Amino acid sequence: MSGGDNPLRANIFAAGAVLWRNSPDDHNEIDVAIVHRPKYDDWSFPKGKVDPGETSVDAAVREVAEETGFESRLGRYLSTVTYPIPGHRKMKKVDYWAAKAEDGKFEPNEEVDELRWVAPKEAVHQLSYPMDHKILRRFLKQPVDTETVLLVRHAKAGRRSRYKGDDALRPLDSMGEAQAAALVSQLSAFGADSVHAANRRRCVQTVQPLADSLSVQITLEPLLSEEGYWDAPQEARQRALDIAGLGGVRTICSQGKVIPDLLQWWADRDGVTLPPNRNRKGSVWVLSLRDGKLLAADHLASPLPSTPAVS
Repeated sequence: MSGGDNPLRANIFAAGAVLWRNSPDDHNEIDVAIVHRPKYDDWSFPKGKVDPGETSVDAAVREVAEETGFESRLGRYLSTVTYPIPGHRKMKKVDYWAAKAEDGKFEPNEEVDELRWVAPKEAVHQLSYPMDHKILRRFLKQPVDTETVLLVRHAKAGRRSRYKGDDALRPLDSMGEAQAAALVSQLSAFGADSVHAANRRRCVQTVQPLADSLSVQITLEPLLSEEGYWDAPQEARQRALDIAGLGGVRTICSQGKVIPDLLQWWADRDGVTLPPNRNRKGSVWVLSLRDGKLLAADHLASPLPSTPAVS
């Protein structure tokens, strides 16, 4: 994820979401949640600071729940806004996602004393800040109700040259195990419910903690290993499309020489521009689709927090 509205370096990090639901009056329309903060007497989208040892993804889900009372499922990444804190020599950077409301009920709390569900055209007139207007425009630029596919590069597994056995059996190293554990909350934030992996031990181990948390079996995908993909690229690409069409929120774990080509082919097919990325081990592509067409591809560079956990 990249972007921002101010060239100065941020030193406070936050995350939030445009929380939405189907309108109870017309299920073909949507409402978005805006919240009132008595401390500032403003109306905004739910957001808050990223805690030490937390990622922006985790913070967005947590802050939505704390401020609105609703659990949520993240979808398309919207944007980053960066702005100065009045009265301080500090800059705040906020990452925003679209988020579908699930179970919950609003109760007034210390930070938020009122929540309103309003049509987007009404939200424009009630939001207090221009930056929230920008986020709302990004939210409405694409269809809101999308399907999600999570494409994961396997976690760290040491160097291939140093492993003496069959490379297909090369396991995760200690860092890779930490990445695999951290992926559970990241992928769950987007509603992951089914798990697929290339038939390589390191791919399976990367998503095994997620599968265990969901109590599901991992479906092995030989075509999405490096050897399988390059032996039959057309069949492998079709298999990825078939998985995406199965419904639910599918997680697919593959390898570093598969994901860039597969994703570029997919993006070119559907006219999507990919953001800059380094395709690091343990990284995730969040793919948003509608009726089988790719609408957006958002990149999460690491499942591990950028700030250390507080002991």
